[in-house]
Amino acid sequence: MVYAKVTEFLTIDPATIVLTLCNTLILFLVLKHFLFDKVNKVIDDRQNEIAESYKNADEAQKKAENLAAEYDEKIGRAKEEGAEIVRAATVKAQSRSDEIIAEARAEAKGIVDNANDEIEREKKIMVNQIKDEIAELAVSAASAVAEKEISLEDNERLIENFIDRVGEQ
Repeated sequence: MVYAKVTEFLTIDPATIVLTLCNTLILFLVLKHFLFDKVNKVIDDRQNEIAESYKNADEAQKKAENLAAEYDEKIGRAKEEGAEIVRAATVKAQSRSDEIIAEARAEAKGIVDNANDEIEREKKIMVNQIKDEIAELAVSAASAVAEKEISLEDNERLIENFIDRVGEQ
């Protein structure tokens, strides 16, 4: 009996198989109609979103690379411009320095020349004063000697010789 119950359970009934297949087909069609189309639509939408995201990411990456190249170029140009500005400023500063030095030398030469001219004038004035004093002394000496009977011509000759000797010194 136990054997009969087990075999009864394992028997193949064609009606059950046909009904099971019909139930499976109906279940498949219902699921396809209500579920598969919506799931496929969600999957397609998601795939489209992912493709769009990849496209946007690629565009953003290209744009970033272009901006990076542009910034690198601008930085290079800015460095070159900075170096050129420094070179120009150095040349200008050197030129101005040379001008200032030349002006200072010219001014110093003018001061030295003026001082030398002033010294020469003062020297001439002093020589003339000394000659005048010597002439007065000579006249005094001459008048003292004249009192001792020296002629006027001898006196003038003595004075001029004396003045010449003092002027040479």
